[in-house]
Amino acid sequence: MAPKKILLLGSGFVAAPCAEYLARDPANTLTVACRTLSSASALCAPLPRASPLVLDVAATDPTALEAAVAAHDLVISLVPYTHHAAVVQAAIKGKTHVVTTSYISPALHALDGAARAAGIVVLNEAGLDPGIDHLSAVKIIGDVHAKGGKVREFHLQCGALPAPDCADNPLGYKFSWSPRGGLLALLNSASFLANGAVTHVAGADLMASAQPCAIASFAPALEAFPNRDSVPFRAFYRIPEAHTVVRGTLRYVGFAAFMAALGKTGWLAADVKEWLVDGLEWREATQRAVGASASDEDALIARIKEVCAFPSDSESARIISGMRWMGLFSPEKLVVRGGTLLDTLCAHLEVLMKYQPGERDLVLLQQKFVVEWADGKEETITATLEEYGTPGGHSAMARTVGVPCGIATQLVLDGMFSTPGVHAPYSKEFCDPIREKLESEGLRLTERIL
Repeated sequence: MAPKKILLLGSGFVAAPCAEYLARDPANTLTVACRTLSSASALCAPLPRASPLVLDVAATDPTALEAAVAAHDLVISLVPYTHHAAVVQAAIKGKTHVVTTSYISPALHALDGAARAAGIVVLNEAGLDPGIDHLSAVKIIGDVHAKGGKVREFHLQCGALPAPDCADNPLGYKFSWSPRGGLLALLNSASFLANGAVTHVAGADLMASAQPCAIASFAPALEAFPNRDSVPFRAFYRIPEAHTVVRGTLRYVGFAAFMAALGKTGWLAADVKEWLVDGLEWREATQRAVGASASDEDALIARIKEVCAFPSDSESARIISGMRWMGLFSPEKLVVRGGTLLDTLCAHLEVLMKYQPGERDLVLLQQKFVVEWADGKEETITATLEEYGTPGGHSAMARTVGVPCGIATQLVLDGMFSTPGVHAPYSKEFCDPIREKLESEGLRLTERIL
């Protein structure tokens, strides 16, 4: 069998399960590239036929990236999505296939014609959400249509959470992936279809839009807020009959209100603040961010209450206590990252809200389909994934993103997916082969009829 050369860009949270899956095939050789040799080497160390490479995807000069990509049959881009277009441009030049776990951005969509002309497959959305969610949705919707039914409502809720016994901080949350990416996602605007009407939610209002969300057999209280733009999925999933299409993000109850308060007090601001310098006290930064008259705790709390207008004394006490736990009223000196309040807070939370040894995370995903059958009868179908991480092993987040990415990569290499262009798995042709292999890895959604 001819050897297949794979370039893996990124060695972060989700890379290891992907690399391990690909290492099973003796025809595969793997190059792991990232900015630091130690990170790439650590990922390669336990794997056969794997070698590290120092490469900065964000470098102004694309020469090194283009050379690395051209030397391989396929490149997996697990770097931030803002760099995917540069990777695909290099892949078009080198006639190298591409797999990502990110949504198809406008910049990637614009490269579809060039990718087709180059004869390369650019397969995106091959992770968890987006990724595993598509596999189940396409299957169930296809089954319903085959039986003469219509999907009137489609709901998806997905969250990467601490297991309930590990959700022991005021936010009920810990980071199993990039804190910056996690916090920035809370500032995205969102749109969804509800009862035939499109609803838009501005990024500044996203946290305030969170609603309680119950998942059968899961006891802790959850809430959900809309995730990006759900409206195109009526077309992507081929359900023109649907009057409601909502895709959302799950968190434990109380998270959204806490994050809304951090936003109102300025701590999620991503612009550079000239006054934000090393040696500044956390309480002084909070004073400047929120516009308080002084940096003592009483003055900070009074101003925060004024800015946030909490709905009750108990909610005020809960969130202010959480801010105190985060150290925002502390005289300790902060270390600035990136010149922004957001990045400085992220660096702090990376330590404060990380998983401790022996703790495990949880990926919880549920889809709900309200179906109308030909005889007029209505039925609700749910499909649920409840996957826990392994203490000392892979997190649930790493496994549910990395394994489908590895499977999709292998299928491209094996020629199962060979139509050139920029793709996402919205059809049976893509979804069925990935889903079947994913289920053999123990990642299967449980379907129920309510």
